[in-house]
Amino acid sequence: MTFQTKHSATSDTATRFRWIVVAMLAAIILINYIDRSAISYAIGPMSKELNLSDAQQGLILGAFGIGYAVTTLLGGILVDRFGARIVLAVSVVAWAASTAFVGVVGSFLLILVARATLGLAEGPMFPGQTGAIAKWLSRQERGSALAYSLVAVPVSLAIGAPIVSYLTEITGWREMFLLLGAVSILWLPLWWFLFRDDPKDSKHVNEAEIAAIEDTAHEDATKTAGSTQGHTSWARLLTDPTLLANYWAFFVFGYFLFFFMTWLPGYLERTFNLSITSVGWFSVAPWLAAAVVLVLLGNLSDTLLKRTGKLRIARSWLIAGSQALAAIVILPVAFTDNLTVALILITIAVASSMGANAAFYAVNIDVARDRSATALGIMDFGFAIAGFSAPALTGWIVGESGNFAEAFMLMSALAASSVILTLIFHRPDKAWEK
Repeated sequence: MTFQTKHSATSDTATRFRWIVVAMLAAIILINYIDRSAISYAIGPMSKELNLSDAQQGLILGAFGIGYAVTTLLGGILVDRFGARIVLAVSVVAWAASTAFVGVVGSFLLILVARATLGLAEGPMFPGQTGAIAKWLSRQERGSALAYSLVAVPVSLAIGAPIVSYLTEITGWREMFLLLGAVSILWLPLWWFLFRDDPKDSKHVNEAEIAAIEDTAHEDATKTAGSTQGHTSWARLLTDPTLLANYWAFFVFGYFLFFFMTWLPGYLERTFNLSITSVGWFSVAPWLAAAVVLVLLGNLSDTLLKRTGKLRIARSWLIAGSQALAAIVILPVAFTDNLTVALILITIAVASSMGANAAFYAVNIDVARDRSATALGIMDFGFAIAGFSAPALTGWIVGESGNFAEAFMLMSALAASSVILTLIFHRPDKAWEK
């Protein structure tokens, strides 16, 4: 592929290299989620070989989140300070090594260390993505760009299980981790040689594309002229009502995501006595539906913004509406014993809860563009807490009650709370105009 360079900057036709950047981000997010979820499919044969107890398995599965919670916040600060190019490059090298390391160690303690290190290494991924898109996409394109890159999350969850299971079967779990580590590092040269933190420094971008990217940056400068909040402070990041409502709604989204990532197979097995093979196939539909809805709503967010000029409509209403649907449809799952009905409702719940994912990310850029990666890091810290609480709390509820009914009722209540807080406090237009 040949890209137009600055030497042809007098052309009236803008280059579109910003979408190559989005594609590179989508590729590494896809790799990221396959790497982090691979342990779920390898834990069985790994436990047999190393004689791991149930408690040790649980610690291995949870170790990732401990490291991730630390560096997703720190990663946002580093991205805003040093840029996404170097931070993501270092992150990828570290997580490729951590992934491969699992394949060569032979003890519980070393696997635990490798998994915690993987969490530390992958923490800066989404702050880096947000920082890159904040620099490379105009306000009217961020929803679509975030959707096109974030769609890699449900896609990876849909295809990751068969890929990792197949690799484990034909090569063994150790070789599988070595292969995943090698694939991760292959992305690095592409990123390092093609991406620049500032689009103006890229030889693949002409002046027309720079103008398109900076279109709303000029508007931002105009709107904030004379403002006392030209720089986003830590106080604002931690007290702004819109950001706080956004953080909570994203935590609820994370609770839904981690519940279904970790407990959907167990729910289907225990409630409907399905085989593990059947569970695998039934688990694909919700994630594929989520991928489609995420892209559609990401584009809808940008369309609404272009037509109305209102972030409240383009972001807040989209978040509240999708979470309201999730709250409504997940509640009947607690009371049905019909597999078809349960799968339909779960598919709608997964798709609707994930559908506004791009809007969550975009709000951080809309409200705190100069520190969007740090805002994302704070939001993702809550997401990491959901990664601990959703599987652990669900396990406790199921253990106490013997079924999933109360777990689904809790999810409905959480989603309803996010709708209420979003409708009351989530007002990105006011925050943006400060």
